[in-house]
Amino acid sequence: MIVLTHNNHHVLRVEDISTNTDIVFQATDTILNVMYNLAEQFPNHILVWQHASAVSYVDFDYIAKIPALDRKCLSYCSQSFFPDAIGYVEQSPFLNIKKEVCYPTWQMSGLVGVIKTSNLLQFKNEVNSTNFSYALNAIAKLGMPQGLWCYSEPSLLKQDLPSHEKQASTNLLFKFVKQHYKWVWVWLLFLNKWIYERTISLYALCHTFTAKRTQVSFKPQSISIKKRNQEGDGPSTIDVIIPTIGRPDYLYDVLSDLRNQSHLPKRIIIVEQNPEPESVSDLHYLRSEIWPFEIDHTFTHQTGACFARNLALSKVQSEWVFLNDDDNRFAPNLLAEVLQCANQYGVEAILTSYLQPNEELFYKKVHQTSIFGSGNSFVKSKYLHKVAFDMSLEFGYGEDTDFGMQLRNIGVDVIYFPNLCITHLKAPRGGFRSTFVQPWEHEKIQPKPSPTIMYLKQKYYTIHQIQGYQLLLFFKMHKLNIFKVRSFLKRWKQSEKWAELLSEKSQNGHA
Repeated sequence: MIVLTHNNHHVLRVEDISTNTDIVFQATDTILNVMYNLAEQFPNHILVWQHASAVSYVDFDYIAKIPALDRKCLSYCSQSFFPDAIGYVEQSPFLNIKKEVCYPTWQMSGLVGVIKTSNLLQFKNEVNSTNFSYALNAIAKLGMPQGLWCYSEPSLLKQDLPSHEKQASTNLLFKFVKQHYKWVWVWLLFLNKWIYERTISLYALCHTFTAKRTQVSFKPQSISIKKRNQEGDGPSTIDVIIPTIGRPDYLYDVLSDLRNQSHLPKRIIIVEQNPEPESVSDLHYLRSEIWPFEIDHTFTHQTGACFARNLALSKVQSEWVFLNDDDNRFAPNLLAEVLQCANQYGVEAILTSYLQPNEELFYKKVHQTSIFGSGNSFVKSKYLHKVAFDMSLEFGYGEDTDFGMQLRNIGVDVIYFPNLCITHLKAPRGGFRSTFVQPWEHEKIQPKPSPTIMYLKQKYYTIHQIQGYQLLLFFKMHKLNIFKVRSFLKRWKQSEKWAELLSEKSQNGHA
């Protein structure tokens, strides 16, 4: 393990702590260039950077035990390098970091961090900033969508420490946006700062004209980790939850795919819904046929996907839960491959590809995802007592996104595996059988965006992200028609009002 100590401007010391020997370096080089040279000199080594103030506080024992470090870049600081205005240009869950847990983000710090030298070296030709913190953020921003798993990890330090790095200037912020986002975002950043901060950043904008977008082709290392099953010595167990409404034939096909699995699930938990008071179950085959797993079947007249999934999740007993749907199809090796990926990569929440028939797969790299799917996900069941589908979102949209954010906020990252395939038939029957009328649909001024979307934005995003979304939504709806501003703001306030009511409903125990 190579440890580099710096003062934000120069490298002070480099040592191999496994042999307790100092490593010679060029003192006049930038911090980043010293790191690149070390990566060439010591390929496939763990490289730790630390600010001089963090010496004696870095937990090297923890770093040595980090699973799947071959694919990761971890860092930590209580303060972000970029100002909050970065939220104007990014609508992702990777900005509003939960500092108490290991949280997925590209926001890195020079205070402390760790990366494999083989991964670092792939950025040498494109990332060469003399500002060390800027360079670290650039590396993570470029690598994250291509399979470099990046995290804010408080466990890197034995105790929290103040930051000694200067926050990025407005000029650096604009330069970063120009180099790492599409060109239009620089102009949106300028407009947002003008509208919401009453700041005209013309000098910073002009300085981006000569900057070009940075692109890197990153190839993460393969991993051959044999992670022991922590729940026991035997094979991992899986329970499958399936909410269903009016789709007995499709559900039968799903159950057939499950009984053909090379790794059989232990239990199938089915919540069958039918709002008709006199109705009875359509799933006669559950009793008429023999199944190679236990089936827990609940029939209810209460509808709602959130209700059904929460009821099913409360009955999970196995190590893993497969959040399935009643119109999915998958190959006989799906469950076995999911468990293999979980053991190999040391992950605790998995999202599969979820294509409709004849749909082409575009996202082909294993990477940290910003989405979550309630019909194509696998989660370690030990976290289920901390998360649930928010009943405030029942019969609306966004419950999947909310569930994924709950997982991230307790330190469980969601990893997308494109090689794990589930086909979503998107059956024409089922879904919301009767038309549910939201209370705000009777309002004279219709809320925009949907109050459920506003509720999610307010729950998980920063103020600057919400403001950036507001401006973007206006342009999508009205382009440059400034005469629509007043009516747009009225609809926005209406959405905020209903979002607040949804939040109160959730906090009052109805979620």
